[in-house]
Amino acid sequence: MDPATDVGPAVRRIIALLILLLGPSTSYAGERYAMIVTGASGGDVYGHKYDRWRATFVATLRDKFGYAPDRLRILAETESEGVLKATRENVRRVLIDLRKRLTRDDQLLILLIGHGTAVDGDEAKFNLVGPDLSATDWAGLLKPLPARLVFVNTTGASFPFLQKLAGRGRVILTATDSAAQQFETVFPEYFVNAFNEAAADADRDGRVSLWEAFTFASASVRQWFEQKGQLPTERPLLDDTGAGIGREALNPGTDGQIASVTFLEAEPSAAVDASTPIGALQKRRAELETQIEDLKARKASLSPDQYQAELERLLLELARVAQQIRAKS
Repeated sequence: MDPATDVGPAVRRIIALLILLLGPSTSYAGERYAMIVTGASGGDVYGHKYDRWRATFVATLRDKFGYAPDRLRILAETESEGVLKATRENVRRVLIDLRKRLTRDDQLLILLIGHGTAVDGDEAKFNLVGPDLSATDWAGLLKPLPARLVFVNTTGASFPFLQKLAGRGRVILTATDSAAQQFETVFPEYFVNAFNEAAADADRDGRVSLWEAFTFASASVRQWFEQKGQLPTERPLLDDTGAGIGREALNPGTDGQIASVTFLEAEPSAAVDASTPIGALQKRRAELETQIEDLKARKASLSPDQYQAELERLLLELARVAQQIRAKS
């Protein structure tokens, strides 16, 4: 763990204590949920393509990452077994139901595939069957959810969703950096496939993080336009600082730190029973580690004194929890 390099003596002493106390990190990430939506297609050519992408991604979540049926919510243009029609009312019903189930330890992924429409300079809609939902509408529906949110809008004109939905504890991806980019996007195909591509695993740890999937898909988009000899009409962005600005994969910026440690698959140790004393301590340890990562991501927005004080508070509690785990192990 490397919370900071420019810390005071007190923090350095706590870090030294933690090095002695902490063994391999045992993380607890809660339950993983996913809501996959393919909206109104506007024709068979688009419909077949969106259906294929949705089926590929759902199979990855279910078969590779072990998402149980009750953790998956699937909406599409046509209703079928296990698939709801992608209407505004069904989206609302699903999110209201998830609101009752989710806890702050859980993670919810929402993936939108289809068409997007710009309303004006700072608003856009995702096209559903019947009346649509705007970025502002989605923001209102998602605000009460306690879980950590990963929201991926792969459509044209998706940038306003990043502005409206960005917030602390959230990873937001959009296929475009402007509402004016309304052309059909190629980003979704590469993003969906990233979790089954060895090339996407940049650090070779056997897992693909959200940041790795984003950078892989972004590079693939650039290559696609280069091979076509066309100027890019989409520039994917990722925001995980809550600033609502985002960054492209190749550009410098503070976004990406949280996404790089965010995974769609469950953590290897997620089977820890949090109802036992040791499990509860391990859960709290993972929560504190996540809070430290979040603090590091927000360092630029804090004064040095604020950063030092908050870091010291978190590290002290982490040290106490680590001592309790060590005593019970």
